[in-house]
Amino acid sequence: MGTDSRSTASAAQLEAALPPAVDAMSTRRTVNGVELHVITAGDPADPVVVLLHGFPEYWHGWREVIGPLVDAGYRVLVPDQRGYNRSEKPDGVPAYRTDELTRDIVDVIATEACDTAHVVGHDWGGVVAWELACRFPEVVDRLAIVNAPHPTAYRRQLLSNPEQLRRSWYAVCVQLPWLPELACRYDDYRLLERALRGTAASGTFTDGELARYRQAWDRDGALTGMLNWYRAALRDPPRLPTDQIDAPTLVVWGEDDAALVPSLAVDSAGFCATSRLELLPATSHWVPHEAPDRLCDHLTEHLEGR
Repeated sequence: MGTDSRSTASAAQLEAALPPAVDAMSTRRTVNGVELHVITAGDPADPVVVLLHGFPEYWHGWREVIGPLVDAGYRVLVPDQRGYNRSEKPDGVPAYRTDELTRDIVDVIATEACDTAHVVGHDWGGVVAWELACRFPEVVDRLAIVNAPHPTAYRRQLLSNPEQLRRSWYAVCVQLPWLPELACRYDDYRLLERALRGTAASGTFTDGELARYRQAWDRDGALTGMLNWYRAALRDPPRLPTDQIDAPTLVVWGEDDAALVPSLAVDSAGFCATSRLELLPATSHWVPHEAPDRLCDHLTEHLEGR
């Protein structure tokens, strides 16, 4: 279980980061021994949806999705996951094992007046969402995954598909100590900027957005915390049971993903007892940024059971 308190983030900061119609609050919640920064929006009495970001983002990656979900009648929680932005950044690679990351979200859900939540994950947030639905099915009502492979499907593709192995080279490079942090910080975070702009449709990430991301990356311990997700995954990879996931699952996949082959979407959906696959042509890995309207339509249909 965790505790909940308001943070010192100003209303002006939230208003600048979110569309004007979204009424959100910045909170801090102590869960699983760490303090997470969590954006909340919507009526606390409404069904809960948890949105989980990936690398190298933070809660801001869901900014275009929060409002439509609130308008559709949901209570929305968007944490900065451990190691990111305003959340705590514990020392040591083992603190970023997938089981710890997953327990964080179990406890975040427990801070609300509900027994279950809908869980939506993108990129690394999707990996946490897969594990959550597998290890803690009792807390996941409906699951939605955006460009994040089921860990078993990913491992099988790495072993059998040279193209996926080629696309995954960067995960090995970040295993070195301190050097990846130095490379990421060089020239005002140029490498991380390229990881976003260089793999997305032109104009997806504005200068203003990148300034916000640089601020998040520049927080003490943030780069090491973010990279430790990769380090922990290689040293202690998630190994999920191959039993089918019971929660009804939506998989949304931008087909122009530079890091993940499209066949991973089909393979991942196959691990679910009930699944719906939505492939988005001419859309990159960054679906919440490039196609937020289509994503919100798919999410609301899925969460309503349509």
